[in-house]
Order: sequence, then structure tokens, then C-alpha cells
Amino acid sequence: MIGAILLLTLPASAFKAIVPVLIAISLVLIVFQPRLTAWIVSRRRTHRPHGGPLLVAGIFATGIYGGYFGAGQGILLIAILGVGLRDSLQRLNGLKNVLAGLVNGTAGVIFVFAADIDWGVAGLIAVGSILGGLVGSHYGRRLDPNVLRALIVALGVAAILNLTVV
Repeated sequence: MIGAILLLTLPASAFKAIVPVLIAISLVLIVFQPRLTAWIVSRRRTHRPHGGPLLVAGIFATGIYGGYFGAGQGILLIAILGVGLRDSLQRLNGLKNVLAGLVNGTAGVIFVFAADIDWGVAGLIAVGSILGGLVGSHYGRRLDPNVLRALIVALGVAAILNLTVV
């Protein structure tokens, strides 16, 4: 809800300045996720199967960001989940999809009531998101984690270029 409200109230210039930086940070976390995870696990005194309070805070902050800009949310979430949880990248990708869906659904409800929506464009985005989620979850589980990581980085770089060059 917070992210959706920020999107509706902040100027467009804030969007163009904030989003590429957050995507870049996410990509760095994705690239170094295996090393960061190993380092964090080696320093933990007790195993926290649910990641602990820092992970919860990171997911909350990512939820705010996701309500503001859903596309970069997936990259940021997968990076935070990869660092905070000891699980396969494929399973973390599934969790990321559920969390992002909840955030995007909440923001969508707010936009329906508070924004002027081009329903044709919204419909195309909805269809693309559903198809992308289905195809991504089907193939994402089968990909080697390094290949999946490389695809995530490639998409993130493309998003940064699209936001800063175009």
C-alpha cells in the first residue's frame, strides 16, 4: 500500500532516479548471492529457517518498492531471499513469485480506486504477467541456478538501460 501511495503522489522524476539504482543494487546482490549466503551462514550462531528479522525487514521494504515499481521488485526480492534463506534458487524464485503477486495485487486494488487507468494497457500487462509467471515458473525450476542467475542479470541490465537511455 505504501509503495502504491508513493507512486501516486511523488513526481515522475523521482521514479526515473530511484528505480535504476534499486535494480542495480539487486543485480549486484544476485551476482554475489552464493558468496553472500555462504558468508552469512558461516557467521550465524543459530540457524534461522525463516531468515530472521533482517529478512523480514528486507521483504517489507521490497514490498514498498514493489507497490511503487513492480518490475524491479522481482529482482530485488530474489536477491534478498537468496541471501536470507538457505534454499535452492528455484524454490526462492517460486516464493518470490508469490510475494510479488501479493504486493502487485494489493497495489492494483489501490490503483483501481485512486488512479486513472488505461484498461487496454492494463489488460495487456495482466495477460503478459500471467503468461510470464506460468512460463517462468515452468522453466525456472528446471534451469541450472547459474543460468537462471545470468538470465535475471540480463533482464535487470535491460531494464536499467530502458529506464536510463530511452
